[in-house]
Amino acid sequence: MSEQAFGANLGARVLATNTRFNSWTSATECALALYDEQGNERSRVPMTHAGDGSYSVELTDAGHGTLYQFVLDGQAVPDPYARFLPHGVHGPAMVVEPAYQFKHGQALGRPLHEHVIYELHVGTFSEQGTYLGAIERLPELVNLGVSTIELMPLSSFAGARGWGYDGVAHFAPHAVYGTPDELRQLVDEAHGMGLSVLLDVVYNHFGPAGNYLSRYHQAYFSYDLKNAWGDSPNFGHPAMRAFAIDNALYWLTEFRFDGLRIDAVHAMVDPSPEHVVSELVAAVRRLSPPRLLIAEDDRNDPMLIEDFGMDAVWADDFHHQVRVTLTGERDGYYAGYEPGLAGIASVIERGWLYEGQVYPLSGEARGRPRGDLATHSLLYCIQNHDQVGNRALGDRLTSAVDLDSYCAVSALLLFLPSTPMLFMGQEWAATTPFLFFSDHDAELGQAISQGRREEFKHFAAFSNPELRAHIPDPQALETFERCRLNWDERKQAPHARVFDVYRDLLNLRKTDEVLTPGAFGRLRADETSGLLRVTRFSAGEERVLLLNLSDRAVSVEPLDLPPDSTVLFSSSPSPDASAVPPRTAVILATLYVAASG
Repeated sequence: MSEQAFGANLGARVLATNTRFNSWTSATECALALYDEQGNERSRVPMTHAGDGSYSVELTDAGHGTLYQFVLDGQAVPDPYARFLPHGVHGPAMVVEPAYQFKHGQALGRPLHEHVIYELHVGTFSEQGTYLGAIERLPELVNLGVSTIELMPLSSFAGARGWGYDGVAHFAPHAVYGTPDELRQLVDEAHGMGLSVLLDVVYNHFGPAGNYLSRYHQAYFSYDLKNAWGDSPNFGHPAMRAFAIDNALYWLTEFRFDGLRIDAVHAMVDPSPEHVVSELVAAVRRLSPPRLLIAEDDRNDPMLIEDFGMDAVWADDFHHQVRVTLTGERDGYYAGYEPGLAGIASVIERGWLYEGQVYPLSGEARGRPRGDLATHSLLYCIQNHDQVGNRALGDRLTSAVDLDSYCAVSALLLFLPSTPMLFMGQEWAATTPFLFFSDHDAELGQAISQGRREEFKHFAAFSNPELRAHIPDPQALETFERCRLNWDERKQAPHARVFDVYRDLLNLRKTDEVLTPGAFGRLRADETSGLLRVTRFSAGEERVLLLNLSDRAVSVEPLDLPPDSTVLFSSSPSPDASAVPPRTAVILATLYVAASG
């Protein structure tokens, strides 16, 4: 099979004087079906078989806006390489010739240590739920002080609403959010405001509805190898390998994204001598300016960075340890974490908690020591779409803890040199939930709801019949609408106070000579006299964060702090120099004293 037989060359490509349609299939015959604006078939055109399953045809009257499908052995089938699917994943594709003129150049090329990431779901981030609606809110994020937005997956999926992790047409931005050119405009406008833009992509599985790849060729999937979501993509075959790699390059070049977050890398099973992720990274590294690659992976394995070449990896142990310390929760995967400040200190010093110990949920060893991995190559958060949305009621951290404690652990997150990520609305303690929502046909929707209850059966809210009865119906439109951010909250008490805390912390992270990106120094964490003490050292200075999560003030006298210590920040409105108030984080500045190091 030739390299041109599959990959980004498939689908419809507008050339100088015509449009070329390419398909790769095991079908014995292939034709092109053309449709009118209402989606009704108007004609069929034979395609030429070039060998190795490759079919093609060139037309001079099928430019931008033309609707089409490929006809495999007499049956019209949606194009899995479509660049736009205005009628949904089961309908005809649209020929796309980009018209948007970029104003702000290529990707920004921001180095990893300068990123403060803001994760958002396009459909619920703004009132409009569109790319253009998101653009209107970008100045708010600039004012907040984040550097980067990360869009949850945009690949076309079945139905009008969903998280995006059940995408099936990875080259076609989801039509409900807007046109491909409007997505280009979102990325470009963000760049014009100094914001980098990352995209969440999913290659470990395809959604349960609208995946037509196997209709074209059985080689795309490993039917004897299952994962949690169905048949595993067959990365041992060049067709699926090219699909993933070319798709990554497509988003980064056609839309000028600054990088990708690759979902569930641990579930991308590949028996090849070179893992597909390693080859994908190598292909991306040839782009200029450089792009950022982040792995979501639960293995706590430095191999992802040291061997595969990724830039960063999600390190969820930090989130879990903070959560159990704040709330005492021990069900589900939280059973592997003991509440306490000492546990948080251990995670901070190690980077993650599990370095080969037996993980209670699996009964198997998990993780390896992080070794020489730079601290900023670990992505930390106290909330993200998973940790909120996979809760039965989609409740945010502020539903379980008081705002003082919330502001205190927010200070911890933004004090650390790890790469921080915020989840949309976190900066003002939004009260809107982020629930699981979908828009499938009734039978599939019910099956998915049942599957989620099985996946999260270790959590009481999913296993207890009385609690389970209160889980909102993912299929209901109301469930989706409840998740739309209420931006008016951020100016109201007590949310305005939380917003000020976040903005002050992000400003301190940018301007302080020890905390600023690029001030690479030593990091130390311990639990002393009821306080979490985290110290950052750089250039003869030190910054000390003291975290008190108890209900009483804790004296700093046992810490033997240098007498010239000054308060740079306090999450409590009335700090006391001699003690840390209840449920408060204080950041101190002092000259480095060798004896204390």
